[in-house]
Amino acid sequence: MAEVHHETVFFTGRVQGVGFRYTTLQVAKEFEVAGYVRNLPDGRVQLEAEGGAAEVGDFVAAVGERMHGYIRKTERSPGRRAPQFSGFSIK
Repeated sequence: MAEVHHETVFFTGRVQGVGFRYTTLQVAKEFEVAGYVRNLPDGRVQLEAEGGAAEVGDFVAAVGERMHGYIRKTERSPGRRAPQFSGFSIK
């Protein structure tokens, strides 16, 4: 199976309890991406996204723009792998 671009992204700041995951889900509908978003016990939000490199990059940038007032730090780890997700969800 062909590989896709994949990114694990951690958002730090006031990112829980502000509609971050729901907003990310809505933004995902505008892009050809698959994956999920979830809150972490340490207060960060984790985003897993895969698809074309440009789509994933634009998607992560759009989430950052939409939620910029809440994000203090963004950590991105890109790579390539076989597709693991179907659709986009909140965990």
